[in-house]
Amino acid sequence: MTDPRYRDLAELLVGYSTGITQGEAVLLDMIDVPDAFTVVLARVVREAGAIPLIETRHTRVTRELLQGMTEPQARMIRDHEMARMRKVQSYIAIRGAANTSENSDVPGERLSLYSRTMRPVLNYRVNKTRWCVLRWPTPSMAQAANMSTEAFEDFYFDVCTLDYRKMGRAMGPLEKLMARTDKVQLKGPGTDLTFSIKGIGAKACKGDRNIPDGEVFSCPLKHSVNGVIQYNTPTVYAGSRFENVRLELKNGKIVKATANNTQRLNEIFDTDPGARYIGEFSLGLNPRIMNPMNDILFDEKIAGSLHFTPGQAYEDCGNGNKSAVHWDMVLIQRPEWGGGEVWFDGKLIRKDGLFIPKGLQKLNPENLA
Repeated sequence: MTDPRYRDLAELLVGYSTGITQGEAVLLDMIDVPDAFTVVLARVVREAGAIPLIETRHTRVTRELLQGMTEPQARMIRDHEMARMRKVQSYIAIRGAANTSENSDVPGERLSLYSRTMRPVLNYRVNKTRWCVLRWPTPSMAQAANMSTEAFEDFYFDVCTLDYRKMGRAMGPLEKLMARTDKVQLKGPGTDLTFSIKGIGAKACKGDRNIPDGEVFSCPLKHSVNGVIQYNTPTVYAGSRFENVRLELKNGKIVKATANNTQRLNEIFDTDPGARYIGEFSLGLNPRIMNPMNDILFDEKIAGSLHFTPGQAYEDCGNGNKSAVHWDMVLIQRPEWGGGEVWFDGKLIRKDGLFIPKGLQKLNPENLA
């Protein structure tokens, strides 16, 4: 019997997150996802009067392609993917993985080649389609979260079917405040960073691009960032796990980067010139995500967190930075993680993970849960 939660999630993705309507073409990009859910999602798309196109992928097979990736092959894949992307109005990607480190032994230059070549497809999808991306719960994700498989599945569906409409309404004041802010300062253990977001704008993410969701983002002016940031959340990128990432920035550029694997970290930052500049600044506030689980779509939404992102900027609320890299690194500022502060134009906005101004207190976990 199909899990009834499958349909609840599918209806949220189709009816709310992407707002699919009759006659549209929808690409369902399913990576290591159970066929049972793919079937339910396709049916819900058809019930909306739309046309489902389905791509089924497997991470172990993709690893084999990446191991031998050449420039002609990458260009061929890019052209094929782009031709298909141009024919759809909506895109839903669900990404599972039995092994989150599947690509850890793929040579860095092969991954960089593929990322650079495929970037136009990603840019088109982000800017020209209505899209939503989410993970699929797997035993490897449960293990990373230090939970049993059953408990993690319950957590996953609870988080993914949150009342995102209510969250979206509560985000309005923060979105407006960030849009009119100039100077930002981040303080905390090992962190003292200043930058400007003047004129960039801000956007509330309320379940219409990612599930789970819960962040308001902007972007630093490209050359305005100075200081140091010490992230306290492990991060997995290109199949490798990084801990204790510390970045020093001068006039916007990462001039020193260290971690448990400093060499690999800097290889990624050397993918292209834009990888050493910042493409996003965001405050996370999902009340049902409190601790990291080594999955960025969850970790970047942690209540009381922020992420400060080396690499590609979005066209919406971006600074024009271009890169094949977009790496959301997370700093949690709740007291049990060392605390910290966020200041806008000399005013304390958030302390130890809680919003201070009265108009923003609806975003604190006890008011959103």
